[in-house]
Parts: sequence; C-alpha cells; structure tokens
Amino acid sequence: MTTFRDALAAGPLVLDGGMSNELEAQGHELNGTLWSARLLRDAPDAITAVHRAYFAAGAQVAITASYQATYDGFARVGITRAETTTLLQRSVYLAREAAAGTGWVAASVGPYGAMLANGSEYRGDYGLTVAELTRFHRPRLEALAEAAPDVFAIETIPDLREAEAVLTALEGLGIPAWLSYSIRGTTTSAGQPLTEAFALARSSDAVVATGVNCAPAADTAPALALITGLPGVAYPNGGGVWEPAARSWLGAEDEIADLAPSWLAAGAALLGGCCRVGPAEIKKLAARLSASTAG
Repeated sequence: MTTFRDALAAGPLVLDGGMSNELEAQGHELNGTLWSARLLRDAPDAITAVHRAYFAAGAQVAITASYQATYDGFARVGITRAETTTLLQRSVYLAREAAAGTGWVAASVGPYGAMLANGSEYRGDYGLTVAELTRFHRPRLEALAEAAPDVFAIETIPDLREAEAVLTALEGLGIPAWLSYSIRGTTTSAGQPLTEAFALARSSDAVVATGVNCAPAADTAPALALITGLPGVAYPNGGGVWEPAARSWLGAEDEIADLAPSWLAAGAALLGGCCRVGPAEIKKLAARLSASTAG
C-alpha cells in the first residue's frame, strides 16, 4: 500500500483506543487543561509507549496525542508559539516512531471545545462564526501537515459550523482526512441531523471517511447506517458518561468487540475505540474483525 487511501480501499483497518486512559494507567495525572497533550512536552516517551502497546494489540492506525494541542491552549500556560509548533509536530513523529514502518499515523485534530476543557465538544455552538473557527484550526493543521502524517483525524466535531470550518482549513494541505462527529442518537451533539453532517463531509475531496467517535457504542451502528458515498469510521467510547466537572467517566463499560461486526455490516472501514478503550479491548476487536472478514 502506497497511500492511506489505498489502504482504506483495501480495508477494513483497525484504529487504536484511548490515549488518555492508558497514560493514566501508567500513573500520569491528566486533570489539567492540556490533558494528555501536556505529555508531549513533559513525558514524550510515555506517549510512544502507548502507541506501541496499541500496535502490539493489533491496531493498524495510531491517532496522535494532539487532540487537545492548540496554539491558544498552550499559550494559556505560557508555551510559546514556536514551542507549540514543535510539540504538534512531535506528536506525529512519536506515532511514526512507534509505527516502525508497519502502521499508519493519523494526526488528531480535536474541536475548539477540547481547548476549552469544559466538555463543550459534546454540546457545540461556541458562539463563534465559521470564519473564526477556520482561523483557529488552520495554523494547527498547517503545523501538523509539515510533519507529514498519513491522514488527519478530524474528530469529536459537535457542530456543522465547525465541520465546515475545518473542511475549509484543510484546503490546499494535500493530506486526506476522516471527519467524525460527537453525536446524540442520530444528530450531532449540537442537534443537527447526521444526514446533513455526513453530506457535508462528502462535499470535500479531502475527506476519505466519515462517522462518529467518542459516542455511546450502542448509537454507532444506527449512525453509520445514515452514511452514503463514503466509508464509515467508528470508534466510540467504552461505556459510561463523561462528567466534565469531575473530569472522569461514570458508569459501566461496554464490550465494543461484540458490537464491531455490526459496524462493519453498516459500512465501517475504520474501527476502533475512544475513551475507556485500551489495548486489551483493541486486541479483542481486531480478532473479531479478522474473524468477520474471513467469514
């Protein structure tokens, strides 16, 4: 396979799981506003170790630790613009090192709400215009593009306005992207129909797949069924509800491997997990997908 588009066409591909839960399992404190992005500066080897654990479990795509890494967010804690560029690009290099020539690297681009660190990526509507959101996203995309990821993971997008902004910001960068939404049933988190959200993704030549992430696992197959014209991407949470005030997950965990065959049947070509999904769950998911595709 020479490009990510080629690999996707020959799919399905197994994505990794949550970065933050594995870093916390290593003993790292992630309750600050930078979340796991802080460790790009303070403990980069820990991030590489997580990527390697997921590849060892059967993942074929590593999603970088740049979800919450932004110029605005780093500036708030005194990190210069030049150092922010270095840290953004480091996220790609760390994943590339872990991939060791055998896996793909997806540069994570989280929503504006991730920078706010108040759970608004599950609500949307920040009171910003499309133009303002485009100006927020473009510099980060440019910095990540210089590090040459295989694909952008535009993820946990709650709102069509932000999706439009990111698609505009992608123009001219020459790197494909998947666009995945945070959802409530069959709408975006901001309440827009997913049929409209997926149609917007389909309107961009840069987008190679669309779907959902950081969503309830049970909502994933119904959402995927609404996609037309593009492969699906599915990496929901491992169960429970995020409590922004406590910055923790509450409730029981799901067994995502049991649901993955239904995502495959609904058109998913990129399958993995998000929060509360670790290497053990990805190993089970990879085995189930292997059995399903072999059958």
